[in-house]
Amino acid sequence: MSPTPQWVKDLKPSPPQGSDLLVAERQKSKVSVEKLSTFLFTKEVLERQDRILKILQAEKIFDKSQNYFDGRVDRFQTSLARAKRLRQLQVQHNWDREEYMCANELISEPTPYGLHASMYLTTLRDQGTPEQHKLFLEPAENYKAIGCYAQTELGHGSNVRGLETTSTWDPKTKSFILHSPHLTASKWWIGSLGRTANHAVVMAQLYIGGKPYGPHPFVCQIRDMKTHEPLEGVHVGDIGPKFGYNTMDNGFLLFNHVRIPHVNMLARFSSVDPESSKYIRPSSPSLIYGTLTWVRSTIVLQSGGVLARGVTIATRYAAVRRQFQDRDATSDANGENQVLNYTMVQFRLLPLLAATFALHFTGKAMMALYQENQKRMQSDAGKASDLNRGAGPEETHSGSDLLADLHATSCGLKALGSTTAAEGLEVCRRACGGHGYSSFSGIGSWYADYLPTTTWEGDNYMLTQQVARYLLKSARAVLKGNAPNNDTTRIFTTFLQKQDMGAAHDVLGSDSDLVDAFAWRTSFLTFEALKHRDVEKNSWNSLLVDFWRLSTAHSEYLVVKNFYDALQSQSLQYELDPATIDVLHKLFRLYALNTLEKGAAEFYSSAAVTVRQIQLARTKTVMRLLEEVRPHALRLVDAWSFPDWQLDSSLGRKDGKVYEDMFYRASELNPLNGLTVDPYPDSGVLIKKDEMATFKSKL
Repeated sequence: MSPTPQWVKDLKPSPPQGSDLLVAERQKSKVSVEKLSTFLFTKEVLERQDRILKILQAEKIFDKSQNYFDGRVDRFQTSLARAKRLRQLQVQHNWDREEYMCANELISEPTPYGLHASMYLTTLRDQGTPEQHKLFLEPAENYKAIGCYAQTELGHGSNVRGLETTSTWDPKTKSFILHSPHLTASKWWIGSLGRTANHAVVMAQLYIGGKPYGPHPFVCQIRDMKTHEPLEGVHVGDIGPKFGYNTMDNGFLLFNHVRIPHVNMLARFSSVDPESSKYIRPSSPSLIYGTLTWVRSTIVLQSGGVLARGVTIATRYAAVRRQFQDRDATSDANGENQVLNYTMVQFRLLPLLAATFALHFTGKAMMALYQENQKRMQSDAGKASDLNRGAGPEETHSGSDLLADLHATSCGLKALGSTTAAEGLEVCRRACGGHGYSSFSGIGSWYADYLPTTTWEGDNYMLTQQVARYLLKSARAVLKGNAPNNDTTRIFTTFLQKQDMGAAHDVLGSDSDLVDAFAWRTSFLTFEALKHRDVEKNSWNSLLVDFWRLSTAHSEYLVVKNFYDALQSQSLQYELDPATIDVLHKLFRLYALNTLEKGAAEFYSSAAVTVRQIQLARTKTVMRLLEEVRPHALRLVDAWSFPDWQLDSSLGRKDGKVYEDMFYRASELNPLNGLTVDPYPDSGVLIKKDEMATFKSKL
C-alpha cells in the first residue's frame, strides 16, 4: 500500500471545525461538569479511573487500533493476552476488586477471564464451605485454576428446573456421577468455557436413590492442568461466532458418567450426608435466593452507564454534524444547521440522556437495597432463634418481606434497565445517520456486546412474571389487612382509599404528583390483573401480556421515584450548584413526562391523569423541556467522564475532530488497504500483492 500523500494529510473538514462547534456548545451551559461528575461517581472513583487509564495506555497489548479490523480468532487471541496482562497488572499494582473492574470497563471488551472473575469466584465464595474455599476458591483467586459457571443448556435457559444434566449420588464410592443424558443436556453459551477454563461450577439435577432433588452446584475439573486437554468423559469446545461478544469463548460441555468427589458439591446451603446418604436441606432457603439477586442488581446499576456511552457519542456527533438549512431561517442565513438543533433529533436523544441519569440513581438505590438485604439475612439465624423461644412472628417478618421486595425489584428493574439501554443504543446509532453504521462510531460493537444482557440472568419477558406474582401477592395481603409495611403496600392502600374520589394528579405542575401518578397507574393495573386472575379465574398464560405491562409500569414507577428521591437528597443540595440542580430537575420531568406520554392509554384508563394533561404533556411540556435541556446536552454527557480511549469512537471524540479521526482510521489503520486485487472475472488471480502483514507489523 502506498503511503497517504501529504496533500491528503493537509486537508481539513469544511468549516466550521468540529472542535470549534463543541467549544461553542459547552459555552452555552453553566452546568458544572466537574461537580456533577463528582456527585455521580465520587472524586475517589474518578481519580482511580485516571490512574488506571494511564497504566493501561502505557501497555502495548491494550492498543485498540486494530479492534475494528481483526477477525474473531485474532480478537480472541488478543483478548486472552489482554486478560493475562490485566491479571499481571492486578498483582503488580495490588489492585482490589473495584480497581480490577475499573480496568475492565476501560478496556471495554469481554475477556476470556470474564466469567472466572465474576460468576465462578462469586459462586465459590457465596455457596462454598470453609473447606471448599481452601480447596477451590483459593487456587481460583490466585488464577492457579480458571473456572466458569455452567448452567444454561442447549435445550434450557430461563427454566433452571428443567435442566437435563444429572448428578447422581453413588453411596458405595461416596461420589457424584455427572452425566449428559441427551444432546440438549449440553451446557451451552457458557462464558470462558470454550477454550480457557479448566474448571466449572456445573448446575445439575441431584439424584439420590433415584429421587430428584432439583438443580445444585457441583465443582468439576474439565481439562488437564498441564496439557489443558479435555479429561476423560468430557467433551468441550467453543460454540462459534455470535452476533457480538466474540472476544469471549462461550462454550459447550457434555459429560459421559464423570465421577467427582463428595466434597465437590458446594455445600454451604445444602448437602448430602456421605454416611447416611440423606439430603440436608438449606437451613434458610432465602440465603440462596438472596445471592442470586446480586448479578441482576449489578445489571441495573450498570444500565445507565451502558446507555450513556451511546448517548455521549450520538450527542457529540449531533453537535458537530451539519445537515440542511433551517426552513424558517432568514434569507441571509448561511451554512447548514447542526443536527442537534432539529427537534426530531432532540426528541430521540434527549429523553435517553434523561434516562441515563434516571437509571444511574435507580441503580444506586437498587444496590443499597441489596446491601440492606444482605445485612438482614445475616441476622436471620438469630431471629429464628427468637421465634423458637416464643417471639411473635411479626418480629421475624421484615427480613423475608425485604427479600421478596428485593427479588421482585431486581427482576423488574433488570428487565426495564437492560431493555432501555439496549434499545436506546440502537436509537443512538441511527441518530448518527450513515456513519452510525460504521464500526468507527463505537456504538455498533458496544450494542452487540451488551445485547445478550436482555436475555441472560433471566429473559426480560420471563422476569416480568416474577414481578407480577409479587405484586398480586402484595395486593391480596392488602385486601386481607395483613400486609407488611413497605412502599408497594402503601401505594396499594392509598389507591384503595382514594379510587372512588379519583386521582387528580397535577402532573404538569408538581413533581411529587408526577410520582404519585406512576404509583396510581401501577396500583390500578395490579388490581385489574388480580381481578382477572382471582375473580374471573383467567389462566396464567392468558394474562402474560397483562403481567408484562404491569411489571413495566411498576418498574417505571420505581425509576421515576428513585430519580425524584435523588433530587430531594441533602447531598445533592450540598454538592451541586443551583444551575446544575435546575437542569437535573428538568431531566427528571423530561424522563417522567416522556414515559407518561408513551404509556398514555394506561395513565388515562386508570384515571391517573386526564386527557387534557396528556395532550399538554405531548404538545407543550415535553417539547418545551427539550428546548430547555438542549443547551446543556454537551456538558451533561461530559459529566459521565468517558475517556476517548474507552469510547474508541470517531464520532464521539471529546474534541470534536470527528471527520479527521474517521478518515485516519480508514486510510492509515485499515489492513485491507494493504491488499492489491485482480478485479477481472476472466483472470484466475485473486490477489496481485499482499502487504497486509507488513502493514500490521508497522502498526
